[in-house]
Amino acid sequence: MKHNTTFLPLLGHKIILGVTGSIASYKSAYLASALSKIGAEVFVVMTPSATKFIGLETFEGLTHNPVISNLWDNKTKSNIDHVDIGLEASCMVIAPATANTIAKIAYGVADNPVTATALSSRANLLIAPAMDGEMYEKSSTKKNIEVLTNTGIHFVGPIHGRLASGITGNGRLAEIDEIVDNVRKIIGLSGDFKGKKVVVTAGGTREPIDPVRYITNRSSGLMGHSIAEAARDRGANVTLITSSQILNVPFGMEVIKTSTVESVRLNVLKNCANADLLVMAAAISDYRPTVISNEKIKKDKNQFILELKKIEDWLGEIKNSDLVKIVFAAETSDTLKNAQEKLSNKDAPFIVANNVLEKDSGFENYTNHVSFVWKDGKVEDLPTLPKFNVAHEILNRSIKLL
Repeated sequence: MKHNTTFLPLLGHKIILGVTGSIASYKSAYLASALSKIGAEVFVVMTPSATKFIGLETFEGLTHNPVISNLWDNKTKSNIDHVDIGLEASCMVIAPATANTIAKIAYGVADNPVTATALSSRANLLIAPAMDGEMYEKSSTKKNIEVLTNTGIHFVGPIHGRLASGITGNGRLAEIDEIVDNVRKIIGLSGDFKGKKVVVTAGGTREPIDPVRYITNRSSGLMGHSIAEAARDRGANVTLITSSQILNVPFGMEVIKTSTVESVRLNVLKNCANADLLVMAAAISDYRPTVISNEKIKKDKNQFILELKKIEDWLGEIKNSDLVKIVFAAETSDTLKNAQEKLSNKDAPFIVANNVLEKDSGFENYTNHVSFVWKDGKVEDLPTLPKFNVAHEILNRSIKLL
């Protein structure tokens, strides 16, 4: 698939990154960069010990913002730097967080920029511990983490692996991607889909011919995965039913792996019983083989005729009158006409239509050009956008129907 250069799920959000005195401090530079690349404005606060491991200039270069490493040296026009950024931020993440820092926050000690910001900030706090395994396993550390967890503070990691001391154990900083995913989910806790259950289907189904071969389509599942992640980022409780074989399993949601139309059907029926929104982004097969061979079909003839039978529509089997259903129409010609005809047979307020033959649209692209065709005949044609942006456009319209 073509590389995505406009994936900005944190655009408009201010993130505070607290860096403490750990050998893992160098990884914070990668985290600052990762958050910035997806749209966040990052403000770094450091303990004096952290500056022994990594310089302020590194973070200032990555974030284009001044770094706070001293409570007595204001670098902005604000009254008190660490207080002001704490009031404006969407989330604060401390990575790495030492045992010392965790203990100070648990007991309300605010003697450096990181702990003072954490205690004065209104933002949700995410802590990523990093320390020697023996320190992490100590009862005092465990108790401090429990105290903070009980007050609503979030933790990610640590993970098991080789530590700076040379031993192997629990204490390594969580992977950067996992920390970023946690930040996105935490920001979404107060989103407009908070308390809503969203079910999303994704990917192309596979109907077996024999134990080796199957009928499928070119859907990667990226559109459906993007919708699931966007809904998660907006606070939804998401169930993703996916047959994608190439995409990573998204964080922070229930993921159900499927293959055939029947497996999708059974999981949709089960999970939509108490759902608020169903988005059918999966490329569902229209036909399946009439007969499935139990053994590999041998290549002993010049011609092989495969008989197919139509798969009947089953969305009407969902027993939930409050469920809002959004469906898709992937076309190659007469896109709007075909989409309107498909919508007339669906219990859905609008259909998402696209021509998969268009450049930078449809399968194997990070972008999509779609139109929203409504029951009343109204058509909204969107420009070509990243699929994550298309996902939010779908959710923007869906939330008004819930």
